[in-house]
Amino acid sequence: MSRWLNRRTITLFFLIAAAIVFAVFILPVSLPLLFALITAIFLEPLVKIVMIRFKWSRKTTVITTFISFMGLLVLLFYFSITRLFGKLIEFTKSAPEKFNNATGVWIDMQDKLFNYTEGMPLEAVEAIQNEMNRLIESLRDSLLSFVNYDTITGLLTGIPNFLVSLIVYLIALFMFMLELPALRLMMFKYMSDATGEKVRLLLDRINSVIFGFMKAQVLVSFIILAITFVGLLIITPQYAVVMSLVIWIIDIIPILGSIIILAPWSIYQFASGDVAEGTKLAILAVILLIVRRTVEPKVMGSQIGLSPLATLIAMFLGLKLFGFLGLFAGPLVVILFNAAKEAGIIRFNFKV
Repeated sequence: MSRWLNRRTITLFFLIAAAIVFAVFILPVSLPLLFALITAIFLEPLVKIVMIRFKWSRKTTVITTFISFMGLLVLLFYFSITRLFGKLIEFTKSAPEKFNNATGVWIDMQDKLFNYTEGMPLEAVEAIQNEMNRLIESLRDSLLSFVNYDTITGLLTGIPNFLVSLIVYLIALFMFMLELPALRLMMFKYMSDATGEKVRLLLDRINSVIFGFMKAQVLVSFIILAITFVGLLIITPQYAVVMSLVIWIIDIIPILGSIIILAPWSIYQFASGDVAEGTKLAILAVILLIVRRTVEPKVMGSQIGLSPLATLIAMFLGLKLFGFLGLFAGPLVVILFNAAKEAGIIRFNFKV
């Protein structure tokens, strides 16, 4: 027993206990700091490129990159909010007419249903009517449960916390961008030369992967933007520019992406009686979903050094296990494992 109870074992035990305490109690309240660190790591390759290209000091480069990043966020936020409120105002003005059209469509559907069920047994007709009424009531209840006092109050009360977290995120991001080299040196100070060399190889691999990941996301997003713009230009030219940009921004959300915009839009057109445009929007949504789910693994795999099959499996398992972040964390875990093997940190070699 004393052979296992040594200084190394006790240190390992306390490190594991500290990691568990950090994951359970500290990490949930430190998400703005964690996201700031991740963002700083993602922006680090850009900072290095600008420093080498323009021969600037790190402080000047960090300030310029941070201001550019802030400006991009402000522009996206301003554009999204102004467009959203503009569409909401436009919708409220045309809502009565649209609802009247939807009511007329519903009456026409009932008349057609009565014609189709003519001659059927009374019990079957009543069952169909009850099912349709139950469907309408469930849709109404879902809408009312989503748009109610508690939901709106929760959103309003969450705004101050969101603003505080946003301010902490931005301040921490700027500080992490400045101190990232110092933090790296501090980490290497507690490592031996051999371990430090392995970790350097691992970090270099991670940096190249991060740059490749960003490049892959940009390439895929521009493909989605081009297809969306061409499709909307054919379907509804007056909204092609605005809605293609909105869908381009929203499409980053995993699994749903562009469907969040196109599916309700298509349903709205069906309810308004414009079956042709609703069908075209539904087809466009399916095309965008297929393109992203087929092109993204291939492009990302070629940029981050994984095969398309390994990338697809890692993305799917990460999504199922960890949700939104797992879609990105899955390939990253596989890359970290491969990089650790290449650096000699993990030795994994056997034969059966």
